[in-house]
Amino acid sequence: MAGETTVDMHALYSDHHGWLQGWLQRKLGNAFDAADLAHDTFVRIMAGRRAQQPLGDEPRALLTHIAKGLVVDHWRRQDVERAYLQAIAHLPEPEAPSPEARLLIIEALLRIDAMLGSLPARTREVFLLAQLDGLTLQEIASATGMPVITVRRHIHRALVACMAVA
Repeated sequence: MAGETTVDMHALYSDHHGWLQGWLQRKLGNAFDAADLAHDTFVRIMAGRRAQQPLGDEPRALLTHIAKGLVVDHWRRQDVERAYLQAIAHLPEPEAPSPEARLLIIEALLRIDAMLGSLPARTREVFLLAQLDGLTLQEIASATGMPVITVRRHIHRALVACMAVA
């Protein structure tokens, strides 16, 4: 059975890799990123449980589905990286983080962005009002029309989510 899966994966790759890479290049406008994401798409299939199951009559539908998710992740990463680089652009050279530190910071920012994106909208709103705007519990309660205890619960949930990604 494992031999058949390997043969199927080889056939899937050889039959569809060129098409997928072209599709990704049209989406991204960049051959290098397209090559990386095409590779990552096949790695996801091989690493996931899908590699042990038949892919059906339309393997390109599955490839496209996986690749779309990777494209969204790629664009999100670019947005976070661009925002961070703009935020530090004003720093003098000696104070600017090293390339290694930048990479670590960007990775941390991506984890934070994903965590915030996973929170319910109301929890995210309350948490950001407290953390970014510096509002007190009472000020958030007044602004949102929630009781202070509810505001406290939302902030607690968000802080627990922060600790989970730390």
